Amino acid sequence: MEIANPDVKALVEKAKAKRLETPHTRREKASICEIGKKGLCCNVCSEGPCRITEKHPYGVCGLNADQIVAKNFLRHVAAGVACYVHVCENTARALMNAEVKDERTLEEVCSKLGIEADAKKLAEFVIADIHKPRWKLSEIVLKLAPEKRMEVYKKLEILPGGAKAEIMDALVKTSTNLNANVVDMLLHALKLGLVMGYTALRMNIWMNDIMFGVPQIMEVNTGVGAINPNAVNIMTTGHQTALQQKVIEVACSEEMQKLARDEGADGINIVGATCVGQDLQSRPQPSCFIGQCANNFGTEPLVASGLIDAVVSEFNCTFPGLTQIAKHEGVKLIAIDDVAFIEEAELISWNPERAEEVAKEVVLKAIESFKARERAEKFGSVNKAKIGFSERFVEENMDKILEVLAEGKVKGIAAVVGCSNLVSGGHDVLIRDLTKELLKRDILVWTAGCTAYALQGLGFMSEEGLEYAGEGLKEVCKELGLPPVWDFGICMCVARIVTIAEMFAEKLDVDLPDLPVVASAPQWLEEQALGDGAFALDCGFLLHVYPDPFVSGSKFVTKILTEELPKLTGGKLLVEKDAVKTAEIMERHINEKRKGLGLKA
Repeated sequence: MEIANPDVKALVEKAKAKRLETPHTRREKASICEIGKKGLCCNVCSEGPCRITEKHPYGVCGLNADQIVAKNFLRHVAAGVACYVHVCENTARALMNAEVKDERTLEEVCSKLGIEADAKKLAEFVIADIHKPRWKLSEIVLKLAPEKRMEVYKKLEILPGGAKAEIMDALVKTSTNLNANVVDMLLHALKLGLVMGYTALRMNIWMNDIMFGVPQIMEVNTGVGAINPNAVNIMTTGHQTALQQKVIEVACSEEMQKLARDEGADGINIVGATCVGQDLQSRPQPSCFIGQCANNFGTEPLVASGLIDAVVSEFNCTFPGLTQIAKHEGVKLIAIDDVAFIEEAELISWNPERAEEVAKEVVLKAIESFKARERAEKFGSVNKAKIGFSERFVEENMDKILEVLAEGKVKGIAAVVGCSNLVSGGHDVLIRDLTKELLKRDILVWTAGCTAYALQGLGFMSEEGLEYAGEGLKEVCKELGLPPVWDFGICMCVARIVTIAEMFAEKLDVDLPDLPVVASAPQWLEEQALGDGAFALDCGFLLHVYPDPFVSGSKFVTKILTEELPKLTGGKLLVEKDAVKTAEIMERHINEKRKGLGLKA
């Protein structure tokens, strides 16, 4: 298996030498269900699981391939949206008890929602909206969706009610002997996409900005080489910044640092990993936060390195495989939210009222773990990366960005976002290859999530990345002193990118599908990515993914997503593994949109 990042490749080999399994070795041995990959397996009743084939085109209940694929797709989207609604609700709970760091964002967000600029009232508003019944429309979506898009959503009747109610009824629809209407199930998936984009993603990001400040453009160190073997090293996994931020504050306190030094450590460091590390890294942090050191599939090899003392988890990606590695290496696993409670972990449940107490307990357990750890040697490289992009930065530079787009020096923008996986040609491989192909075509790449760390670790967010850029893009980047790939942070920051697209559309007085903007989740992994994808299709973007999101078993569902949907929302699904073909299709799409705006293609 190809692994794009040489440090991760070396860590996998080190784990192998210890006879420790990682996802990379398990993938090679895994038995993958080819029927399930097409979405053709149904297991919601005791008569099954039924697998649809040419020889057996119906399940016992009479469901056909189209119905089973649509049912499975809606269930996946519902689960993914539920995940981020959970995160958003916890963030709102944290906001109720938090100090406001960014008053400007608080005032702007509350103004958009038509409520008083008060953090507690904003948190209460978000929680109340999440818990609305299905028959009462979400105020968040009504207030935030652009007017031109609202016309589309009203026509399709996909404006959602309360987030949890819409998720619950998606599960009801897809249970045994209930909804079998393919179009209705796909429309419900689009409705959940709006819940995802405006409630689960955007409100979460904005509330974090209020508490911790809007990300700032800065140069940071990333990579495994930043880890000090003689420090107490606490690794993060998850997506809930509000829960992890308190751990950083406590770990960086002189009280905890002194306790660690008294035990022979050089101090305590927080090692960023998975999406929450991306978000933490995007804002100025105390010095004990050493930066991002792993994306999702890099966590197990990193824990196997002997450099980590504790893993503090509050969400995915918290791989179950960490259990065996942690047991072998003597690493303490701690879950501070039971949704990330894996085997052999200790659950120390977070709540806003005792956040500091929980954080202190976590740090003390990490110090205890350090005392028993056999010291590993320092390993790996450190990469420079310019990060911290946000709506505010783009708003302040809007005229310049639109100018270079109009001139054609930058043809368009590609959001290359989301997870990494192993099935899309190897760990971070398609992310790397597609980004190279886009850059050389003078297409600016915006990124967020595990994809962002993949590109940080390969030099795309430094001057080194300019070697891949076309002449026009290179000229613009040099003039602005910026890399050709802009990192917006955590995967949930796809909401930032859509917000910026809405700003562009408003400035140009066009609808979102008219923009020279495309989206890609080239190595999507989790169900959240399908919720994000539903939102991208709602917005009217060309959406590239790989692998197939379990819909290829139905010609009808595939036709709707690839041929009929462009006539409805403007969105279109593209499934393609080849980076060159994908970039060519994206470039053509961008050029068509440029022509539509009266710009030279």
